[in-house]
Amino acid sequence: MIFGKHINRYYLRYAPMLILGALALFLVDYMQLIIPELYSAVIEGLETGFVTDGSNSIRFDISYVLDEICRPMLFVILSLVFGRFLWRVCFFGAGIKLETDLRGKMFDRCKDLSQQYYQVNKVGNMMSFFTNDLATVQECFGWGIMMFFDAVVLGALAIIKMIRMNYVLALLCMIPMSLLLICSLIVGKYMSKKWEKRQEAFSMLSDFSQESFAGIAVIKAFVKEAHELIEFKKLTKNNEDRNVEYTKLSTLLHVALTLLIESVVCVILGYGGYLVHVETFKAAQLVEFIGYFTAVIWPIMAVSELIGMHAQGKASLNRIGELLDSKPDVFDREGVSDVAAIRGDIEFRDLTFRYPDGEFDVLQNVSFKINAGERVGIIGRTGSGKTTLVDLILRTYNVPENTVFIDGIDVNKIPIKTVRANAAYVPQDNFLFSDTIENNISFATDGGTHDDVEYAAKMADVHDNISEFTLQYQSILGERGVTVSGGQKQRISIARALMKNAPILILDDSVSAVDVKTEKAILENLRSMRANLTTLLIAHRVSTIEQMDKIIFIDEGKIVAVGKYSELYESCADFKNLVDLQKLDEERSANTSEEVSANA
Repeated sequence: MIFGKHINRYYLRYAPMLILGALALFLVDYMQLIIPELYSAVIEGLETGFVTDGSNSIRFDISYVLDEICRPMLFVILSLVFGRFLWRVCFFGAGIKLETDLRGKMFDRCKDLSQQYYQVNKVGNMMSFFTNDLATVQECFGWGIMMFFDAVVLGALAIIKMIRMNYVLALLCMIPMSLLLICSLIVGKYMSKKWEKRQEAFSMLSDFSQESFAGIAVIKAFVKEAHELIEFKKLTKNNEDRNVEYTKLSTLLHVALTLLIESVVCVILGYGGYLVHVETFKAAQLVEFIGYFTAVIWPIMAVSELIGMHAQGKASLNRIGELLDSKPDVFDREGVSDVAAIRGDIEFRDLTFRYPDGEFDVLQNVSFKINAGERVGIIGRTGSGKTTLVDLILRTYNVPENTVFIDGIDVNKIPIKTVRANAAYVPQDNFLFSDTIENNISFATDGGTHDDVEYAAKMADVHDNISEFTLQYQSILGERGVTVSGGQKQRISIARALMKNAPILILDDSVSAVDVKTEKAILENLRSMRANLTTLLIAHRVSTIEQMDKIIFIDEGKIVAVGKYSELYESCADFKNLVDLQKLDEERSANTSEEVSANA
């Protein structure tokens, strides 16, 4: 059994099941202790021909065997079968319900946590919470409660019967058992620490494996299989060492348990045999006493198991608690009020922003305005803060008060769900699910038809590629979309965003993997499809945003210039320099291609 603020409520929630299970367990334990009495009667009858029942002596014959031995034994067996079935349903059922509810709470917490949390906590480590740790907590709750009640009930009943038969022999038996309990408590503290280290080692191994499988293409491309194997062996060895350390302590406890139990058997046979010799005990009574002690062995073993299980469960519950106690650092503030509709006006007013774990400002004194329906290009060198701008619009991070406005309303006063529901986003890392192409495109909506999916794919200029697949839109994509090319992956992601038809569309460098012809087709489709809807396009190529209504040129976190292409080319030296350099690169590339063709 384990206790903690994230698990205590379940003892009350499932109290009816646990009480019913405890009653069934009491029935089983009570019936189980009738068996030694029946054995004693059989041995006494075989030895003397009579069975003593109080002050009466009853002849031991076939009638007695059937009525007083077989019939009660049959009833005991049926009671044990029914009781064991019932307590398993109750205790294990409650454990499964606990696991299901906790898993739901953990997943719900994960979806509320911000990107910053996932930048610090790796996926492989978190997956171990949902597998090893959750299974351990579930086992401690279901199996642990059963062992606790069984140890208390069966142990108490058996010890009472032993004391009634001969309190001196019972006391001699309990001394080694007490030593075992003290030993278990001491070892249990160290086992808890060893189990926590074991789980941490497993998390590291799980995280490394997940990351290696996700990046297997990169590993193969750089011929780093041997290097990864060496690193994997190191983590495996560390995991093995932690498991061995824990197993040593666990084995030590079991060895001590076996040694002390065998010592008690020696005491019973020695002193009990003496009692039979001096006729204080009958041979049948000694067998009955041994039967009761045999029943006590399980409770003592259960205590040992409980200590180890408690150590495991407490460590795993602490790890799960860290996840459940993690506070979302991006959330709706007090006083937010929903809006009827969002047009798509966006304004930044003197915004300065630094990442929560950052050492410098990535955006400084940023101010500009985007009118609803405008097509805006955002350009700048790598690391200039382009993606950060759109992340703040989507409230991926906390935004300073009165610095970012949507439709003239401070974005902090609009529910995050409303902001994101009215925006479609194509990130740099175009994530696709391991599902059909149609389901990936329709993911943005709840009721899109196949015709809607096909139309969005045509607007993203990926319909022809999809039609070439054997199963077309029902083709299953590999994990993270690895079965399609980079350009196809980008265009499927664009189609998914277009399905939403949101007032605000953000494309973060989303046409970088397509050729110029495809890029022009997509941009032309966006122009016609999203007339009067706000579109933000982040790009590195000037040609991508040349025809936009407005261009925002950003450098080192500062807005250098805002305006049309022609205006910026004439008025902004840095922008003009960027354009000329890109044109020069394009000309060199074209000349190189012509030379290669001529030589061929």
